[in-house]
Amino acid sequence: MGEQLRFDVADETATITLNNPAMRNALSLEMAQQIKAAIEEVDQSDVRCLVIQGSNEAFCAGGDIQSMLEAVSTDANMDALIADVGEPVNRTVQSVYECPVPTIAKVDGPAYGAGASLAIAADIVLASERAELSFGFQRIGLSVDSGTSYLLPRIVGENTAKNLVFRDKILDAEESADLGLVQEVFPTEQFEQESQRVIDQVASGPTIALKQSKSLLQHGLNRTMDEAIENEVAALKTVFPTDDFSEGVSAFVERRTPEFTGE
Repeated sequence: MGEQLRFDVADETATITLNNPAMRNALSLEMAQQIKAAIEEVDQSDVRCLVIQGSNEAFCAGGDIQSMLEAVSTDANMDALIADVGEPVNRTVQSVYECPVPTIAKVDGPAYGAGASLAIAADIVLASERAELSFGFQRIGLSVDSGTSYLLPRIVGENTAKNLVFRDKILDAEESADLGLVQEVFPTEQFEQESQRVIDQVASGPTIALKQSKSLLQHGLNRTMDEAIENEVAALKTVFPTDDFSEGVSAFVERRTPEFTGE
């Protein structure tokens, strides 16, 4: 897809690999645009799971500092710069969060700033023991961006989010898991194998039901109980006619493992 990103689809699983090792896979405008284009391809395909990972022992070390240096050293119009560069990068994180299929982030190494936000925008975050997460935008004099103000407090709570941001806390994998930012931590030497086990489990699930569940859970905090029930009932009307629902019920009655096709 581009020099800074690889996009592959195999066995109905799409994989985005951030590939700018010289910058520890920093989220540049070019990379952000390529991620968004890849997700648009996922939206229009039969992909059942999207995986996001980094190359060369790093997930994503934040924003593109070189671009920031160029911005502050020139007389560039700030409003235009933010509109042309800042907002598209932020919207890329939003596109990951809103991707309709289940998403899994594989964090092996640092995930800082926008990179940490990119990771937690995924539905499931898997980490190796050498993973690190930090939301320390203040380190370079910035307020939080990339959806951090939306994502982080929903996961860890408002005051814990403030503590992580104000104090520039760098969390190791286990600390990230304790806070709910990471769902599984695996030994580094077993990371690929164990991650694949999780990916296969999600990718082989009842895709339509998982899409509906994802949407319901993401919007649940903003709904009343009545609204949540109404939307769950509406989702059931979509799921009931699927082949996977029939297969799931049959497999349950027959006491066997279901074989879902995603249809």
